[in-house]
Amino acid sequence: MLRQPLVVVMGNVDSGKSKTLDTIRKTAVVESEPGAITQMISSSVVSLKTIQNICGNLLKAKSISIPGIVFIDTPGHAAFSNMRKRGGNLADIAILVIDINEGVKAQTEECISILKKYKTPFIIALNKIDLLTGWRAAQSSSVLDMMSKQSSQVQTLFETKLYEIVGKLYELGIQADRFDRIEDYTKTVAMIPYSAKSSDGVPELLMVLIGLAQKFLEQDLRADLEGAAKGTVLEVKDEAGLGVTLDVIIYEGKMKVNDPIIIGGLHEPIVTKVKGLFLPDEKNKFSPVKEVAAAAGVKILAVGIKDVVSGMPLFVIDKNEKELREKIQEEVDEVVIETDGDGIVVKADTLGSLEAVVSMLREKEIPIKKASVGSVTKKDLAAASSAADPLHRVILGFNVEGEQQKDVKIISHNVIYQLIDDFEAWVAAQQKKEEEKELLDLVRPAKVKYLRGCTFRQNNPCVIGVEVLAGTLHSDVDLIKENGDVVGHVKTVEYERESIKEAERGKQVAISLPGVTAGRQIQEESIFYVDMHEENFRKLKEFKKLLTNEEIQVLKELAEIKRKANNFWGV
Repeated sequence: MLRQPLVVVMGNVDSGKSKTLDTIRKTAVVESEPGAITQMISSSVVSLKTIQNICGNLLKAKSISIPGIVFIDTPGHAAFSNMRKRGGNLADIAILVIDINEGVKAQTEECISILKKYKTPFIIALNKIDLLTGWRAAQSSSVLDMMSKQSSQVQTLFETKLYEIVGKLYELGIQADRFDRIEDYTKTVAMIPYSAKSSDGVPELLMVLIGLAQKFLEQDLRADLEGAAKGTVLEVKDEAGLGVTLDVIIYEGKMKVNDPIIIGGLHEPIVTKVKGLFLPDEKNKFSPVKEVAAAAGVKILAVGIKDVVSGMPLFVIDKNEKELREKIQEEVDEVVIETDGDGIVVKADTLGSLEAVVSMLREKEIPIKKASVGSVTKKDLAAASSAADPLHRVILGFNVEGEQQKDVKIISHNVIYQLIDDFEAWVAAQQKKEEEKELLDLVRPAKVKYLRGCTFRQNNPCVIGVEVLAGTLHSDVDLIKENGDVVGHVKTVEYERESIKEAERGKQVAISLPGVTAGRQIQEESIFYVDMHEENFRKLKEFKKLLTNEEIQVLKELAEIKRKANNFWGV
């Protein structure tokens, strides 16, 4: 027997994914008899009859055996990354919502990477066509007919926006086109022009959705609706009056009150018994039911489920518990995350999200010391603070909150790409700080000119006026001439009779040179360079990216001077 396909709506923040789901529900209620749309935990069931009523002539004379559609009401990333079976995913098909005016965003790319990873078929709802400049509402039998009634400017704008998105999707490895232009749906993703605000495009969206499910997913949707239930935990909640409950999507079989169940745990399977099953009524109040069959969402009350995390598989125990325990442990073992001796700490709201974050970190060869589900705890902070590498004393948190600690950097975000980008930016900033600290201990390159008429004291100590031609002149450095001869040691640098630690390019300052006699060892209008040891020179070359172009040029000139006496100086 065929069950309803599980459909999840994904998309960038503000693309209209929540509004899309609300619009489909609202349309279903308006276009059907009361009760044709069933509200369940984390899902809404729309019957085939209701879909046929909404689609009208679009599905007329079409033979559809799928009983309807179950829309999963949960964030897209969570629904997809929760595991049903390893190598599979919770949803059978997805709707990816893209704002036609905004195009593909970072979170859209994240959704696409998840879809590709789990090989999940999807269609694209090109939302907010009503916000195209010049768009005018019109009475029409279809969204394509409505578009044909728009001005040539609007039609041109639509085509431009459409193919900008098509081009970006192609770069991401996805071939897509408008649904009515596709010859082979196995090779091209269908894009349906749509407005969640006005409901234009809902019939076409549902038509393509159920048509693809009927044609390509029929074998996957064959399920034993009378056998033992199989499901996935979406959320673990503490409900007033009930205690800890599980929001579960049942994708196969039937579950009854008092059924023994086994749930995947982070360390070992959890065996318990169903004490209660609950569904929401029209006022969103929970009503007890005796049984529930696939595909459906249900709230489960049971003992010993406090430590269950989102994304875990759940089975009703119907035969050999040992076999089921081994089977479920195999599934959980496939998501046990290998960690390194040293590295960062990773936290996420669900097991699937954790997998996604870890997968991307592995691609970038970022070591992981600890990875777990849930809020940041004191143990996480202790693990992070004990990292040998200061750049590993960090916790990456995806959709989680928790403890704070001064010596541990906590980076959090609800977009995985952004989370990792923020981490890499932080690492780069920390590395630059460390390099700049090391640079502070090095002698920096500088070039100065002894100014004519600026011999303020001939000797004991010699005080002369110089202009900094390049780099920054510091006190307590040695100077050499262009021919490599030693000038002497700069004891102090003064500007307007005040001692200063450094003088930048263009500044004219007085310097004191003990043991030097002006007019004898040094002459006016001579050029001097700050001298340095070979090791100092080599270190500066390592930090070349932190030096200015003029400092690099001064280093080259200094090397030429030094290599007159030693061809391999500084090499």
